[in-house]
Amino acid sequence: QPHIVESGGGSVQPGGSLRLSCAASGFTLDTYAVGWFRQVPGKGRLGISCISSDESAYHAESVQGRFTIARDIAKKQTYLEMSEIEPEDAAVYYCGAGTWDRLLSGTPDYWGQGTQVAVSA
Repeated sequence: QPHIVESGGGSVQPGGSLRLSCAASGFTLDTYAVGWFRQVPGKGRLGISCISSDESAYHAESVQGRFTIARDIAKKQTYLEMSEIEPEDAAVYYCGAGTWDRLLSGTPDYWGQGTQVAVSA
């Protein structure tokens, strides 16, 4: 059964850093494009970063220069390195896997359960 698990969320101060991790079981994550999405209460789930199977990366303007998505092929994980975190970054972060087109359309084949990121001074 395909399954995605996110980890690494928590509480951070403005200006701080976090690293979110995405791991998969039941399928080979590194053959898929992987994306990070975030959602706040009352709003839809927004894509912020994604990386293709050949490691081409895309970042939304809101996180460009502050967040970096990367793969560790050996560990079969994908990471979201978050730095210079702002209060507006507080959200539940979800990892999704699928084709590049499905990630860009916000409809990955597989979703994780989400990990919470809280930002407070």
